[in-house]
This record gives sequence, C-alpha cells and structure tokens, in this order.
Amino acid sequence: MKLKNAPVASLIFLTFAVSIIFTGISDAYAAKNTTIRLGTVVPRDSSFHKALVEMGEKWRNASGGNVRLIIYPDGAQGGEADMVRLMRAKALTAGMFSVIGLGEIESSVGGLSFLPLTFRSSEEFDYVLEKLSPRLETMLLDKGFVVLFWGDTGWVHFFSTTPAIYPDDFKQFKIYTTAGNNDQVDLMKSLGYNPIPLETADILTGLRTGLIDAISLPPNWALTYQCYTVAKNMLDLKWSILSGATVIRKDTWESIDPALRKQLLEAAAEAGSKIRSAVRRENDESIAAMQKKGLVVHPLPPDVEKEWIKLTDIVYPKIRGNTVPADIFDEVQRLVAEYRAKESGK
Repeated sequence: MKLKNAPVASLIFLTFAVSIIFTGISDAYAAKNTTIRLGTVVPRDSSFHKALVEMGEKWRNASGGNVRLIIYPDGAQGGEADMVRLMRAKALTAGMFSVIGLGEIESSVGGLSFLPLTFRSSEEFDYVLEKLSPRLETMLLDKGFVVLFWGDTGWVHFFSTTPAIYPDDFKQFKIYTTAGNNDQVDLMKSLGYNPIPLETADILTGLRTGLIDAISLPPNWALTYQCYTVAKNMLDLKWSILSGATVIRKDTWESIDPALRKQLLEAAAEAGSKIRSAVRRENDESIAAMQKKGLVVHPLPPDVEKEWIKLTDIVYPKIRGNTVPADIFDEVQRLVAEYRAKESGK
C-alpha cells in the first residue's frame, strides 16, 4: 500500500517544493525596489522630456511603486559620450541618446543617420528602422544594453550666420559638430570643412561668441536653443534624420520581475510613439515660428540639389566601412531600394 502511494506522495511533495521556489522568486522580485537613473541632453519640458516623465509615472503605477524613474535632462550628467561612460560605471542606469551616444556603444546604429541624403521621406526611414532595429537591438544587447524604444529628432537642416546654399559655401564656416563624434570630425576635415566639436548646451554660446557660425540641427532644436537668433539662415535641405533610442543597462533590466517588464515595455513603446508624432509636427511648426522671428529659409534649386548629391558620391565611400560598418551600410541601401520598389508598384 505504501509502495503504491509513494509516487503520488513524491509528486505532491515536488509540486509543493516547486511552488515554494517560484513563490520565493516572485516575492524576491516584488520586494525589490529599483531606481532607474536616466540621463539625456533633451531640454526639460520638451516633448521628449514630457514623454519620459509620463513613462516613469506608468512604470511606478504598474510596479506598485517599486520601479522609480529619475530623469536628468538638459545634459545635467554631461554630453552623450559622458553619459554612456556613466552607464558603464553604473552611475547612470539608462539614457535617451541620439545616434551619437549610441555610436559610443555600437557603431552600426550610425546606419540610421550617418548616410546623408539616403532617405527622401520619413516613411522610408520608418521602413528601414522597422526592418533593421531587431538586428541593431541584438548588437546593443550583446554590449549590455536593452533598447526600450527607438525615436528620432526629425530632419537635420543647416543653419548659418550668413547665407549659404552650395556645399562649398559651408567651407568658409566653423561648423558645430557633436562633441565625441571623432569620426564625423575626421570626415569633415577630409572634405575641406572646419568642424568644431561642442556639447549641445554650448551651441548658442558658441554662435554668439563666434566660436562657430554654422550648425546642423533639427528645426525644433534650433528653436529650443534659440540658435536662429544668431544663425538666421536655413537651407531647405533635408540632410539626414537624427535618430536615437532610449536604452537601459541589461543587468538593471533583468533585475525587474519578468512579468512586469512586459508592462514597462508597453509604456516605453507608447512614449516612443508620442515622441515620433510630436517631433514631426513640431519641426514644421518650429520653422514657421522661426520665420516669423526673422529666420530666412533658402530654397534648394535643382542645380544646387545636384551639387549636394555629388557630394554624397564622395562621402559614401569614406563612410562605408569606417563610420558605418559595410554590411549595415549595404543593408540600409538595400532596404531603401526595396521600399521604393514597393511604393512604385502600388
């Protein structure tokens, strides 16, 4: 009798033991308070910052107060390269970065932004991002960073203190370049331009003091930082889209209950969607607002556009395999061609 019931008793004991183990794991996650410190150069109260604040509130509610997000905007923790270093040192646990900062982790992300005049529309960019992001996320994960959501700051335009239309016109200027982007500095110098690396927060001061006299920024950033008050000329050329992502340290992310992570990712995806919608609306509004205050927008005649396209014929071979890995460079070009073929076939 005892022998017949032994397997049943063993099964009951095993089930009970497993239940205790998993209950213990769940309790351990639930009891752990996680404070996530996120750095970014985006301005306080901008659409980017507001979306992060809203995301943090959703995280707090979903976790019953156990997950707390502290945001350091305005570059309070330094430039993007500085903040990546702080994340590696665990002083920060998350960051909202442009492709400049992400490039400090994995150079392949440069394929989204460092290929000038590759994208003709936001739809093309969105298509490439959708197809390429899983591969990029795996690369970033291998470096110890989890992507919470992707985003962008919109189309980059050239602003200058005096009118400039042709590519050679910009060789007379001292051009702002993001601090830490050494590849970009070397590339510009090789083409005969004069790059001046600065942190984003120092752009306006640089313009006012004459340290720089031309910048390449999305219009909403030019408005936010009041750059147009000095650099009063904008070339109507969509040079590139400045992409980015919000990332968190892998070990911090994995310290959170797996069941909760799904809810946190959903809130993050909502934040990313809101930022993309806001940015694309704000850039058009920003140009109009700056024009009312004296900004002169210089159109791009067909012959001038051809000169800029010729410049990419020189730039691309320098970028491929250097600034952007060759396989990613080629994949972006393939995906753009794929998108255009689908659109032309409709």
